[in-house]
Amino acid sequence: MAATRASADLSGRVAIVTGAGARGDGIGNGRAAAILLAEAGAQVLAVDRKPELAQATAEMISDEGGSAVALAADVTVEADCEAMAQAALERWGRLDILVNNVGIGSDGSVVTGAVEAWQRVMDVNLTSMVRASRHAIPAMIEHSGGGAIVNISSISALRPRGMTAYSTSKGAIMALTAAMAVDHGADGVRVNCVAPGPVRTPMVGGDEMPDELAEARRRASVLKIEGNGWDIGAAVRFLCTDEARYITGHTLVVDGGVTLRGPSRASPRG
Repeated sequence: MAATRASADLSGRVAIVTGAGARGDGIGNGRAAAILLAEAGAQVLAVDRKPELAQATAEMISDEGGSAVALAADVTVEADCEAMAQAALERWGRLDILVNNVGIGSDGSVVTGAVEAWQRVMDVNLTSMVRASRHAIPAMIEHSGGGAIVNISSISALRPRGMTAYSTSKGAIMALTAAMAVDHGADGVRVNCVAPGPVRTPMVGGDEMPDELAEARRRASVLKIEGNGWDIGAAVRFLCTDEARYITGHTLVVDGGVTLRGPSRASPRG
């Protein structure tokens, strides 16, 4: 029997993207993912703690003929995470995709960093994904017969460099992804992870990044090119489509090969 050809078409699917906003008209990882999912046919709930940023992303999608609605929500608040899933169900009657894309950085080691700061990083970067997923997964199973979740990690989990809480939270996201994949695979829910390298986004440098730093980051890639939010969004979109139907529990590193070599003087933040 011939194998069924998988499709990259997301028509009829409903996606929630957290951290979907970005400053101005910049393209961050979340905004890129939201736009590319919509281009593939998904109806997108663009979520951000700042309503004006979520609205800007929704308008970008609508201006290109896509379908998107903005929602202001704080993923560190349980009720807001429940409201995200409910908003998708009330508007579209189903939920197929969740992209967990919220994160903050950190400074210091276990000796120099404050415990309160450590806990804040873990809450925003890691526990927020648990909160969002605990409401999204039952909705996916009941209304869509399964779905796809993509958690955003970082190569800082693979090559720590002085941001201990951040690196630890990003490593824990990889472990969480694998555990969720095992827990919910039988329910038809695939769970994967994307680990960005030093990509240029509004949150990391943007147009204000000094030319010498941008050049050093470019040279750190074995491809000798600089990554951007679209590269991460494209990886997310792939993992959400049926073309990735046989992939779960996987961490996809999107870094231009930066982690294939030793640390460079560029010390790129991923």
